[in-house]
Amino acid sequence: MKGKDYTVSILVDKTPKQVYEAVNNVRAWWSGEITGRTDRLSSQWTYRYQDLHRSTQKITEMVPGKRVVWHVTDSYLSFVKDNREWNGTDIVFDIAMKGDKTELRFTHVGLAPAVECYGDCSSAWRFYIKDSLRKLITTGQGTPNPTE
Repeated sequence: MKGKDYTVSILVDKTPKQVYEAVNNVRAWWSGEITGRTDRLSSQWTYRYQDLHRSTQKITEMVPGKRVVWHVTDSYLSFVKDNREWNGTDIVFDIAMKGDKTELRFTHVGLAPAVECYGDCSSAWRFYIKDSLRKLITTGQGTPNPTE
């Protein structure tokens, strides 16, 4: 299954520190209601978007300017048969210099083509990483959907 987890990368003209800070400012780039701290190691926080998606993440790794890992401890996706598909998955942000730019490599470990929500979830992640988070990093303003 290795290598099949959903991965997307972006290159930006910002420092690894700026990218790291933007990743941890989750409310500025990911739509929905977020409860709890998203910027402290071992914190647990909950994401909810309408009646479609709820998940609880525990921050299991934070290396300033290099890496952030969220472990999904509980989830509910209303639009798939196994609505707990995200349980036990990891959401990983790896940050590194690539030439004179900073690369952000996003991987949702456990979100693979064999998983029912892969199509919808990978499409959503692609928007949030390549559009909203990129804009937050480069302009200071992300583009999450407005809270309902």
